[in-house]
Amino acid sequence: MCGFVGLFSTRAAISPEALRRATACLAHRGPDGQGHWIAPSGDVGLGHVRLAIIDPSGGDQPLANEDGQIVVVVNGEFYDFERIRADLQARGHRFRTGSDSEILVHLYEEYGAHCLHHLRGEFAFLLWDARRKRLLAGRDRFGIKPLFYADIAGTLAFASEVKALLAAGLPARWDHETFAQFTALTGYAPDRSLFQGARQVPPGHYLLASAGERQLVRYWDFDYAPGEAAPSTDAASDARHIEQFRATLDEAVRLRLRADVPVACYLSGGLDSCAVLGLAARHSSTPIRAFNLSFERPEYDEEPIAREMAARCNAEFVSIPIRQQDLAESFSDAVWHSEQTFFNSHGVAKYRLSRAVREQGYRVVLTGEGSDEITAGYPHFRRDMLLYDREGQDATALRGLLTELEQGNAVSRGILLPDGQSLPLDAVRRVIGFAPSWIETFASNGFKAHGVLAADFLAEQAGRDPLLSVLEGLDVGGQLRGRPPVHQSLYLWSKIMLPNYILSVLGDRMEMANSVEGRVPFLDHRVVELARSLPVSLKLRGMTEKYVLREAARPVLTATVYARQKHPFLAPPAAAAPDGPLHELMQTTLRGHSLQRVPFYDRHKVIKLLDSLPQRTPAARAALDFVLMQIMSACVLASRFGLS
Repeated sequence: MCGFVGLFSTRAAISPEALRRATACLAHRGPDGQGHWIAPSGDVGLGHVRLAIIDPSGGDQPLANEDGQIVVVVNGEFYDFERIRADLQARGHRFRTGSDSEILVHLYEEYGAHCLHHLRGEFAFLLWDARRKRLLAGRDRFGIKPLFYADIAGTLAFASEVKALLAAGLPARWDHETFAQFTALTGYAPDRSLFQGARQVPPGHYLLASAGERQLVRYWDFDYAPGEAAPSTDAASDARHIEQFRATLDEAVRLRLRADVPVACYLSGGLDSCAVLGLAARHSSTPIRAFNLSFERPEYDEEPIAREMAARCNAEFVSIPIRQQDLAESFSDAVWHSEQTFFNSHGVAKYRLSRAVREQGYRVVLTGEGSDEITAGYPHFRRDMLLYDREGQDATALRGLLTELEQGNAVSRGILLPDGQSLPLDAVRRVIGFAPSWIETFASNGFKAHGVLAADFLAEQAGRDPLLSVLEGLDVGGQLRGRPPVHQSLYLWSKIMLPNYILSVLGDRMEMANSVEGRVPFLDHRVVELARSLPVSLKLRGMTEKYVLREAARPVLTATVYARQKHPFLAPPAAAAPDGPLHELMQTTLRGHSLQRVPFYDRHKVIKLLDSLPQRTPAARAALDFVLMQIMSACVLASRFGLS
């Protein structure tokens, strides 16, 4: 796990100083070494920072093929690389290191850009082909690893984080259209960022660049089957699917335990991380260390359940207490590393957790991200099933189940389930045919944010529908039409929220801020491709979410975890704790001068909202935390990056 920079220019020679300056910005991603390479022709430069996981003594980058005509820098891990390496060696390729990354140069020699189909893992990379005078930039199927690019005064620049592009000369400016999308949806199109001029290679894509030509190509997508497979009612068929899912996930976990350094696990009390730990423990000859976050408020704290699970697996349980003071102290640094706005301080909690993991000597952890996206874990997917998959269901029973869903997920209201009036969803319904519950939920928070937006920003965005803009960047006709509503909702969440929030604010950025590599077995593409082939009834069965995973992992789970509903990973809302240090930081930040650097909000309206908090109920204050946290983190971004 590492970070990299790439500069490609057909106008002027690459500046060694600019390359080194940009690479140095990513030192937190790779504290074990820096490497720099500029082509003899002077038109390409690659920089790399290394977090040594595989072949610590011999895997420095950039890496090259036998004659030096192909040079690469890689961020991430390629799993099952030993088998691929042996096959390439049998074809005559020679390897210089024991690194997993080196298979890329030789796979490219065999397959060109189609080498991406042979890669299994989480990755982003840059590859320079001197013979063809072209640069290949590839990103994994789900966006686990970041990959940004920008045109800077005639130079095409790539980097693992935007801050490196800024160091290379990109002006630090807000992207107003992206911010409008984020305000309305708490997400944005997969190729955008909050920084003007900084784009992303979308998940499942690669970019080819040569003199005068640039091509963005999709090589993978979810491809849910059109039509709904018949709901599963046969016990023998269920058992076959469950066993196949267990075996595929088990292999993904086993492959991700391969490292030349110790591997730990993150452990909440949820089904996902518990399943990963339970399977990992079966493959480890020594107890695995399991790190858990604990919060002061019991409705957010899962430590007792996680501790019970750790004992079940004979794991070494480590609880990391997170208090409001901790969140306040680390808020600014977490936002700076994320390059994103937060809607809850859970990202800061993950930052503190990763820091504790690193302080205890670990640099690799297995995590449970991605499970909700492939097995319909969030309550809004259950709501979609109840609302839009109604055929053959009793209307009275459905109403009862919807009431049960609302009452049983109080913590999720306003976060994962709709709460109050929303922004207009007419365009969404026209394009898709219905409004997925998660879009309805975030559009309701967008409506709350709308009340504090600046008049100039509203006038600038008048006549534009940010929700429609996001959908226009997706293959609605090819990937949504004819699919069950739940699969459509899963697809949209996985393209918008998964890469730009779940895998960023709650994944790569908070882990790599502390030089920790997060590995996500649920986003092994073979696991995902199996899950996408299953009918909705194997993901949601009645009010039971993630049915296939729950049954597949049952042999390694405690009874408590097996029977438990989804509990979202959230930190206690700052707005609902008026005496807490994080609430005090929110008040200080939003009443101070930093808000003036954010051109999207009306300062007087924001202060009026803050003044109203003492008169509101705790539930109402918690609902507003979503909006206030976004504004607060936008202030930090503006200040830390000097955004104009």
